[in-house]
Amino acid sequence: MSSHRQILYHIIFGTKYHRPVINPNHKEDLYKYIWGIIKNKNCTLYQINGVKDHIHILSDLHPSISLADFVKDIKVASSIWMKESGYYPDFQGWAEGYGAFTVTYRDKELIVRYIKKQEEHHRKVLFRKEYLQFLKEFGVDIDERYF
Repeated sequence: MSSHRQILYHIIFGTKYHRPVINPNHKEDLYKYIWGIIKNKNCTLYQINGVKDHIHILSDLHPSISLADFVKDIKVASSIWMKESGYYPDFQGWAEGYGAFTVTYRDKELIVRYIKKQEEHHRKVLFRKEYLQFLKEFGVDIDERYF
């Protein structure tokens, strides 16, 4: 009998100090680079998008890799690429933490639509408010000192 899995994560992380430094003219280049990282981890990217100070990723997670290593590898490699590319001159790195929320396969398309509409969404809602809402919705204890 073979093993089966379907582990979907909605991952959110921001830029250091939440600075708006992701150049919208080159965000597709960044997303393609991150897609390559995810693909090399034997994972599937379902959606990626963001705005100037953070990104959202919906991906499955291969059982051979831990979530912490997955996010760390994405952040480290993309940070190096962003600094070397010249497209993001004010980028100093990603913020230390991240959010990762499990998603049922049934809700996958709902989250894909949500991630696709990030620019529209953030015309009304700041990242901090959105992130705190996610934490509350998923029952995560919040330490306000880190915001």
